[in-house]
Amino acid sequence: MKALCFHQHGGADVLRYDDVPDPTPGKGQVLVEVRACALNHLDIFVMEGWPGLDLEMPHWGGADIAGVVAGWGEGVSGCETGLRVVIDHGINPVEDEFVRRGEHSMSPKYMIIGEHVRGGFAKYVTAPAKNLVRMPDDIDFPEACAPLLVTLTAWRMLIKRAKLQAGETVLMVGAGGGVNSMAVQIAKMAGATVYVVASNAEKARKARELGADFVIDRSVTDWGKEIRRLTGKRGVDLVVDNVGAATLDISMAVVARGGRIVIVGNTSGPHVKIDVRRIFGRQISLIGSTMGAPQDFREITRLLWSGRIKGVLAEVMPLSEGRRGYEIMQRGEMFGKIVLAP
Repeated sequence: MKALCFHQHGGADVLRYDDVPDPTPGKGQVLVEVRACALNHLDIFVMEGWPGLDLEMPHWGGADIAGVVAGWGEGVSGCETGLRVVIDHGINPVEDEFVRRGEHSMSPKYMIIGEHVRGGFAKYVTAPAKNLVRMPDDIDFPEACAPLLVTLTAWRMLIKRAKLQAGETVLMVGAGGGVNSMAVQIAKMAGATVYVVASNAEKARKARELGADFVIDRSVTDWGKEIRRLTGKRGVDLVVDNVGAATLDISMAVVARGGRIVIVGNTSGPHVKIDVRRIFGRQISLIGSTMGAPQDFREITRLLWSGRIKGVLAEVMPLSEGRRGYEIMQRGEMFGKIVLAP
C-alpha cells in the first residue's frame, strides 16, 4: 500500500509517498480502509521528533481517521465489511489507576494513533475494535474525520478540566487552528461569552461566523490592551492558550483574579518564563489538558453527528500531495482542518 511516511525525523522534506507493507490486524483489532484522515499539529511534532520518542521506521502519522471496515483479527465479533466508521485515537494497553477512574489520557501508558503507532496517512490502518464508532450515512468521510481530535481536545479542556460555566467569559488565543475553531462553538454552547484573538482580518471574520462575541485582529491591535479595555480591566475568567512561549505572558496579564488558563499545546515553543507572583498574588490556576477518554469521544461524536457543533474544513487534498498540507500548517495559513484522502 502507499503511505505518506518518513524514515527519519526532520522537516517536511523528509516526507515520502512510498510503498509500505499492508498492516495485519491482530487479536481484538480491526483493519480499516482509510477514506480520509486529517492533519493536526501533532503530526508536525511527531515528524520533527523529540528526545525519547522512539518510533519504528518508517513511520506515518494521522490520528483523525474515517473509513470502512476491511477485515478483522481473532476475537472480534459484530463487525461487517464496508461498515463506515471513525476511530477513537486513544489506546490504553494497560488498566491502571487513571483508566479505572475514567482518566484514560492521564495514564503514562496512553498512546495516540499516529503518534506512538502508525496512523491513517496510508491506505489501511489497524485499531482496537472497541475504538470504532459508526458514522452516519449522510456525513462524508472528510467531514467526519476533520473535527475528531480537536473536538475531543476542546471538549476535555473546556468542560472536563477547566469546568467552564454558563455566564463566564473565555478568551481563545488564536483563531485559525482546529482546536480553537471547535472551542469557540463548545464555549458558546455552554453559555459563555467568547473573545478570540486572530492573526489577520480574514481569520477574524471567520471567527465571528463561528459565533465569537468579540474578535481582535492582532495584526492591527494590541490584543492584551484590547482585552483589558473590553472587560473594563477585569480580564476574562478563562484563557485558552495553545501557543505557549509567544503568548503566555500576555495571557497571564489578561486573565481575571481567580481565573484559569488552560494549556493544550505549544505551537510557538515549550519554554516560557513565568512571574510566579502573578499566580499566587492573583490566585491564577494553570491547567494542563490533553486528549480525552473513550466516553468523551462518544460524547463529541454525538454532538458532531447531531449538527450541534460542526467541523471546519480548510481543504481536502490527495494523500500524495500531503507534504503541501504539512507546509501550509507549518506556516499557519489555514483556517480549520486540512484533510488528506488516499
